[in-house]
Amino acid sequence: MYIIAIAWLYVVLIAAISDTTVVGGVLTFVFWGLGPMALFLWLAGTPARRRAAARRENPDETPTNDRTESDIDQ
Repeated sequence: MYIIAIAWLYVVLIAAISDTTVVGGVLTFVFWGLGPMALFLWLAGTPARRRAAARRENPDETPTNDRTESDIDQ
């Protein structure tokens, strides 16, 4: 997922550098790069945020790892 964000920001950065004015380049980078990437990463992270909220509400329902209970003699 992050490779898409990095590639998109690279493309937008190249487009912003090739702009004729500094203000136009900054606005291009902000409105074509940072804004859409913030929205994309926020939307893509929604399932993880929901899982984390569910774990915070019900901490006893988390799955346990059986390997953590092994003794040294096994």
